[in-house]
Amino acid sequence: MSTSRPTVRYGIIGFGSFAERAIAPAIRASANSELVAIQKRSRSAAQEKASALSVPLAFDSVDELVNHPDVDAVFIVSANSAHYEETLAAARAGKHVLVEKPMAMNAHEAGDMIEACSRVRVKLMVGHMIRFSPLARRIQHHVRSGTIGRVSFARSEYFYDARLTQRSWLTDRAIAGGGPIYDVGVHCLDTLRFVLDDEVISVKSHLNPRPTDSATERTASLSLEFSRGTAASILCSFEAPTRRSFIEVIGTEGILSASDFTLGDRTLLLEISLRTDGSTVEVRHEEMSVPNLYVEEVTSFSSSILTDADVAIPGIVGLMNQRVLDIALTGGGVISHSW
Repeated sequence: MSTSRPTVRYGIIGFGSFAERAIAPAIRASANSELVAIQKRSRSAAQEKASALSVPLAFDSVDELVNHPDVDAVFIVSANSAHYEETLAAARAGKHVLVEKPMAMNAHEAGDMIEACSRVRVKLMVGHMIRFSPLARRIQHHVRSGTIGRVSFARSEYFYDARLTQRSWLTDRAIAGGGPIYDVGVHCLDTLRFVLDDEVISVKSHLNPRPTDSATERTASLSLEFSRGTAASILCSFEAPTRRSFIEVIGTEGILSASDFTLGDRTLLLEISLRTDGSTVEVRHEEMSVPNLYVEEVTSFSSSILTDADVAIPGIVGLMNQRVLDIALTGGGVISHSW
């Protein structure tokens, strides 16, 4: 009798530098997952990379990958504009889908992706890996338990120097959809929604420069209103000399804050400032050991497939984020929460 553990066999669609650096190692490090295929636009490049990484299967065609019998699930890591068609192709082939953020180019596509996967009963999860971070979950715990009183304001920032990226399409509106709002602002937005356990009801945005039909914004600030009255802000940019992420939640009795909240594979500090009387604030720190978040998300998705359980981050999470992003690119407005 075999004692080997069951695994989910993955194909990576859109295999580039990010997939090679983060996603392929995560699949291989996951105890219930296996990397069996990669897809690149060039078959020779795919075969060369697959050989170098000892991956059995290489394709230049998404349809060939998703229809191969040795592939159980796909991790879509391609450019934003390709997520929609690639998800539909995987669903038609009966393959489960883990898709990188942003989920799609717009909310209409996101809704269609959810329906396509639901119709054929394959699982769909969106790669908001920060939800697996013990730091984010600890902030959520303190908010829920009332540690800092009633939450009045929250903010999140993520910026970096996009001149260093290998993604040549990053500011191409037709391929990226949006600039830093789509690329890293979505991490800020999703993490705020997660730790506050609340939904955005309106957004106003300042985009610089204004997006055109061909080019995205490069810097953006968003002002959000949540349904329980919390005000929030997001700053995201491609124009910075260094990479930085930061989150802060302010309540009537205290403040929660953390730098590098988007990162894994390291120890992070959560700073908690609590009012002890009318004029004194006590500051303490909680040290968090944060694992590799990509390994966590792959392992979670594989587990949901193997046990036929609900996924941790369903498509509706990506759709709700997408609705906010869509309105933010227009300058602002009210967010619809109807399905």
